[in-house]
Amino acid sequence: MSEQAPQPGPAPADEAGLPSEQLSLARRLRSPRTVVSFVVPLLLILLVIVNIEGFQLGQVVGLILDADPLLLLAAFVVYYIGFPLRGYRWLLLLRSAGTRISLRDSTEIIFLSWLVNCLVPAKLGDVYRAYLLRANFIVSLSKTFGTVFMERVFDLFAIALLGLAAGFWSFRSGMSPEVQIIFAIALVVLVVLSVGLYSVRNFGRRALVRMPLPRKETILEFYERFETGLFAINPRQVPLLAVVTGLIWLTEGLRLYLVIAALGFDDVHLGLSGAMFVALAGSLLTAIPLTPAGLGIVEAGVVGILTIVYGVPPTEAVAITLLDRAVSVLSVIVLGGIAYVLSPKTKGGPRRPAEIEPTPAG
Repeated sequence: MSEQAPQPGPAPADEAGLPSEQLSLARRLRSPRTVVSFVVPLLLILLVIVNIEGFQLGQVVGLILDADPLLLLAAFVVYYIGFPLRGYRWLLLLRSAGTRISLRDSTEIIFLSWLVNCLVPAKLGDVYRAYLLRANFIVSLSKTFGTVFMERVFDLFAIALLGLAAGFWSFRSGMSPEVQIIFAIALVVLVVLSVGLYSVRNFGRRALVRMPLPRKETILEFYERFETGLFAINPRQVPLLAVVTGLIWLTEGLRLYLVIAALGFDDVHLGLSGAMFVALAGSLLTAIPLTPAGLGIVEAGVVGILTIVYGVPPTEAVAITLLDRAVSVLSVIVLGGIAYVLSPKTKGGPRRPAEIEPTPAG
């Protein structure tokens, strides 16, 4: 990706950008680590599911092929509505931090970053998103990281709160020990996020100042820009951001609900609240950055919740999980690959100005 001609004078710490060779998608795909992160989970998935009592591998393909195509199309459409919603939310966060781009730009960059998250481990899609923004617009890289981090905070709060609400409604007649453990994890996430944000906001800079760090001034400059992106949000925009985040995660639950409806199993009755609970639990597992898109971890977790918590037969649980992952991951790989080839943003070019005065936070 080409960069604008260097400007006279030293660049700020975060304006140097990230080395393009470190973020080359083709290079990452050829990496042995990436290959291992795909192959090992796939082998583990196969090994586990063939040993599940009552599972019949030969029936899975037939169950998937018999799915209602119209309901699958609806699941696909609902899922992809989430991308412009994510683009709009990031646009609002960027604007608060002093960066103005269009909804099309923000949505396109997010979609390309999801492709990277589906292909390589370690959540590099978030780094790639900041890199694409820096490669196409004149922006502060560290402030961009701050907005991405705040976006993840909104997501984790939404997953925990909506998961608790969906779980309480779905299990209002009684909770199994497994569900109580999931609820406890959600509460811990909420507490840790709250304490973490409070600590960063009130003690982050002071802690860095007291540390014996090399190039402390450079690190402090980067941190201050990061903190600007993280906390520049206007409090009056928080309700709007919360609503948009809720809608984003509603699309996740609706996708799974429609996938289950498309399969038409007579003995599977999760309802919308159950589908929301399972989808949010699966999304939380994708945060474990060991494999691309949580490959292996998410499948095992979702199949486990469906069979243990909801009593879904193993064969049906595997069919639900695989078809849902085809919509949410495989389709991103296919369509994202096309977008990666066609999009001018992956090639860089003359960068456009995007810096504005940050929206007042008061």
